[in-house]
Amino acid sequence: MASTVSDDSAAAARMRQAQAGLTRLLLRDLRKLRRLIQPARLQASVPAWIDAVHALVGRYAEVSASLAGDFYDGQRDAAGVSGVFTVPLADPPPREQTVNSLRWATKDLWPREESEATVAQLEPMDLRLDAAERRAEGVVDRLVLNAGRDTMVQAVRQDREAVAYARAAALGCCSFCALLASRGAVYASRGTVGEDANERFTGDDSGIKYHDHCRCQPIPVFRGQTFQLSPKAAEWDRIYREHAAPHSGEQLQRFRAALAEQRASAQPGSF
Repeated sequence: MASTVSDDSAAAARMRQAQAGLTRLLLRDLRKLRRLIQPARLQASVPAWIDAVHALVGRYAEVSASLAGDFYDGQRDAAGVSGVFTVPLADPPPREQTVNSLRWATKDLWPREESEATVAQLEPMDLRLDAAERRAEGVVDRLVLNAGRDTMVQAVRQDREAVAYARAAALGCCSFCALLASRGAVYASRGTVGEDANERFTGDDSGIKYHDHCRCQPIPVFRGQTFQLSPKAAEWDRIYREHAAPHSGEQLQRFRAALAEQRASAQPGSF
């Protein structure tokens, strides 16, 4: 008998809890590194801070990938599929990606001529440091959790018993995540012979894009399983079809507006 998998399963909730726990530890350790940035020595101290954060991201990314591998193995076992498969754990993000992201996070720290500075760059240094730390927290959170997400996506694409993955989004997520989650198990789907990936969703419409502080995760679907949208994702799908689908080129904008309106009049935390 075919099993059913959903984006709000108990296993998905446990994975989200594991992600949250990993993030708490990550941000705790990141905040300890702030002392490395010395306002009087930005040229020397910011690169040293970036090196330290890059090393931190690498360690936590390995844990994130391992957690995702365990989750994938558990989902595969629960599906009862045949054969043996070793999950390919994703590598930590390359140094260039981490460095560029952290340079963006600290871009307002550097002194500039008043005539060329933005409003943010004219703030007192302590406020600029706070803002840089907030941006860095979002950056490293995304980079670390993406190692887990990439692990699951790679596994789906390489495992002959996996047919697709869905995007599981949390209650109250942004409109972009809600829209992608509402599509169900359509990402990286394989043909009937289990060989060719379906790449319909690419670029800005890709199911594998995640923003800072995003709590979405891929949910693998295996041969013989049926995917069922959770009530919240089904409601997002209804809103999209009713308010956005007929308007080519304006779907995301219209979906965002309709979702905000629906949430404003609904019970808090309902979808």
